[in-house]
Amino acid sequence: MAPVARYRKRKGGGCCGTATVNCAAGRTKWTPTDSLAFVGGPPLFRPPEMPVYISVTFTWDLPKAHRLAREWGRYYRSVRVGGPACDDPGGDFTPGLFMIDGVTITSRGCPRRCPWCVVPRRSGAIRELELVDGHIIQDDNVLACSRPHVERVFEMLGRQKKSAQFRGGLDARLLRDWHRSLFDSVRHNELWFACDTRAGLKPLARVAKILDGIPIRKRRCYVLLAFDPKETVADAEARCEAVYELGFLPFAQLYQPFSRTGETRSYPRDWRALSRKWSRPAAYRKRKRIPVDPQGSLAL
Repeated sequence: MAPVARYRKRKGGGCCGTATVNCAAGRTKWTPTDSLAFVGGPPLFRPPEMPVYISVTFTWDLPKAHRLAREWGRYYRSVRVGGPACDDPGGDFTPGLFMIDGVTITSRGCPRRCPWCVVPRRSGAIRELELVDGHIIQDDNVLACSRPHVERVFEMLGRQKKSAQFRGGLDARLLRDWHRSLFDSVRHNELWFACDTRAGLKPLARVAKILDGIPIRKRRCYVLLAFDPKETVADAEARCEAVYELGFLPFAQLYQPFSRTGETRSYPRDWRALSRKWSRPAAYRKRKRIPVDPQGSLAL
């Protein structure tokens, strides 16, 4: 495929300060748009000799990534496959290298041990990084960082021209009243939390009180479906309804186990329909809400 822009050296370079070709196995909203960013195989008119890095976000793209490595290897001496799907722990953040401009990572790792998450095994405990300007925070668990670091992050966000987005997710169990004043100090349009089990409703209810006054369009919530083999479709939908009732827009995601071979778990039609519906606000925003008590449990 052709590059998305005329060839130029990426700002900041790549690993070790050298220019690199960044190839993605599949296009996402985070795919870089500079002249050294490609999706798929090598184009007819190629950049000069330099290292090629094939970034893989999802494990189901691993077979394609290894095929692309062979294709790029016909023209370049150094071709590597890496990224989250390869269990890479991640090092210092280089802006624009594997994600679009505006995305920044201020820390890596997480102190939690959620059984469905690979972050603690892959990246370990929290590691605070040197701040790089950006308005989209993509940390694994930024609220687990020290208070001075979090305050520096918000100071950085206050300098940005665009509204802040906390796409990496905010740990509802760690949100405190003092965080609210930080949110109020910057422009923001997306605050993402998570409710991956029924037990997650209680901390989310507490967060709803702290964020009172922030419109629902800014309050988002990832909802993991079908990790618990005992959870039924009705149970999962009730949890999505409860998240919505608490004042958050749910974004449902079917659980996919980590697989080094790229295998994926298939789901029956009813599970797929549920995930599709509760990942599209237009499909559920006009539905009648169900009551939720202050403790976050369903009042059925």
